[in-house]
Amino acid sequence: MKKALRKMIIAVLVLILMLYGLVYLFQEKMIFFPEKLSTDYQFSFPQDFEEINLQTNDQKTLNGLLFKAQNPKGLIFYLHGNAGALDSWAEVAPTYTRLGYDVFILDYRGFGKSSGRIHSQAQLFSDAQLAYSEMQKRYQEDKIVVLGYSIGTGMASKIAASNQPKMLILQAPYFSLVDLIQHKFPIIPAFLIKYQLRTDQYLKECKMPVVIFHGDQDEVIYYESSLKLEKILKASDKMVTLKGQAHGGITDNPVYLKVLAEILP
Repeated sequence: MKKALRKMIIAVLVLILMLYGLVYLFQEKMIFFPEKLSTDYQFSFPQDFEEINLQTNDQKTLNGLLFKAQNPKGLIFYLHGNAGALDSWAEVAPTYTRLGYDVFILDYRGFGKSSGRIHSQAQLFSDAQLAYSEMQKRYQEDKIVVLGYSIGTGMASKIAASNQPKMLILQAPYFSLVDLIQHKFPIIPAFLIKYQLRTDQYLKECKMPVVIFHGDQDEVIYYESSLKLEKILKASDKMVTLKGQAHGGITDNPVYLKVLAEILP
């Protein structure tokens, strides 16, 4: 009986270790769901835009789109979610160009026409900083608004904390990616997660105004994530609850649009 119990315990431990190994080795495939576009893909949109390619230190290409408003007041530096590519993410641009802001949207490595693949948090931050630094050559930094959605909120918070943009806007942020993953899968220990994405820590270093939007019916990133982040915010910052809003579609939410027009005069 004891031998059988011991064998069962060993078998369970082996299975858990195998599971942990798979999680560690393949977590990029569990977090990121890129859509690839051929390098000769031709973007077509009804508004004025410029395609921008950036070269990384390891000779990879990062592809981005810069949408242009008439007489722009500044730039929205937009970091998108964990799936798709620029051909679909571009649909958010008119919301901001109508308010008089140019919009730059970056495709991460392996997304769209961007080459390479994501393999570390440091690489994500480095690539985002490369794109931000490029935009600084074109716009005064006090005219740049950093905006992150979903997975992009952690990167946006890091970029804002490491620079001095005009404002940081977060749509459906997580407290940290570790917190989100453990909320969904408590069995996964924190030390296995390579992508910590500590939004909570980055926000403490943000001196610019911060505005958080989160739907209270979010089925992907639990709403309480933002309630926890709200406790970190400065007195002048703002947390806006979007009643009845799910994870997708925040950009079209009437309350979001109303507040956006107020904070981006």
